[in-house]
Amino acid sequence: MQIGVLGDTHGHVENCQNALRILRALQVEAILHCGDIGSVEIVPLFRGLAAHFVFGNVDDNEADLRAIIQTERHVCHERYGAIELAGRKIALLHSDDARLFRETIHNGQFDLVCYGHSHQAEQHRVKNTLVLNPGALYRAKKHTVALVDLITMKVTFIDV
Repeated sequence: MQIGVLGDTHGHVENCQNALRILRALQVEAILHCGDIGSVEIVPLFRGLAAHFVFGNVDDNEADLRAIIQTERHVCHERYGAIELAGRKIALLHSDDARLFRETIHNGQFDLVCYGHSHQAEQHRVKNTLVLNPGALYRAKKHTVALVDLITMKVTFIDV
C-alpha cells in the first residue's frame, strides 16, 4: 500500500492541485495532510481520495475547516491523529507542540510519525519509528510531497 503525505499548503490552491495530480497518478490509497491547511478551498481538492487531516498553528479557522472536511467525507483528526493503514500504526500531527511531538516520536507506539511545521522535507528513525516530514507546498525553496510504501517503509520525496 502506498500513501501520499503532504502538509503546509497554507491555502495555496495551485501547488496543492499539482501535488494531488501527481499523487493521483501514482494511485496512492490514502493521503495524510500534516496541518497548516490554511483555507477551506484546499479541502475540496482532495475529493475522491481517502484523506486524513490535522490542524496546524495557522489553522485559526478550525470550525470551518472541520465542517468542510466532514462535508467532503474525509477524516478530521483535530490536532493529533492515530490511525492504522496496511497494519502500520501511524501518528499524524503538525509538530508545533514540541512536547507532544517529542513524546510521539519517542513512545515506541508508532511505525510512522508524519509531521509538518518546519517546511523541510526529511526523514529519520527513532528506534523502530520512521519520522517523516514531507516538506511544504508553500513558503519553501522547493515544494515537495512524500510517497510512502507501507510494506517496505520506503519514502520517496517528490518535487511538485
